[in-house]
Amino acid sequence: MGEIVRFPERAAEQPVEAPEPLWRELVGRELHRERTARGERLVDVAGRAGVSIQYLSEVERGLKDPSSEMLHAMAGALDLGVRELATRVARPQALALAA
Repeated sequence: MGEIVRFPERAAEQPVEAPEPLWRELVGRELHRERTARGERLVDVAGRAGVSIQYLSEVERGLKDPSSEMLHAMAGALDLGVRELATRVARPQALALAA
């Protein structure tokens, strides 16, 4: 019969790193954070942005990757510009919160 070959074990000192969050996840978290900080409901923001409640919810949960036009509408419904939203998402504190 043949010989059994074992796979090498992973060294304990090499922790598995969590994958870096996707841009859509960071954007969604920031939109959600801003909406809840303002005490607004999904229905209110979605109505002002001209999107469905379900779509806004999926964006906030990082499930949808909105176009620049949709992002502009959702950010605008929260009195944010796309540039301000992108700046908030890109800051190091946003990455630390995502982990």
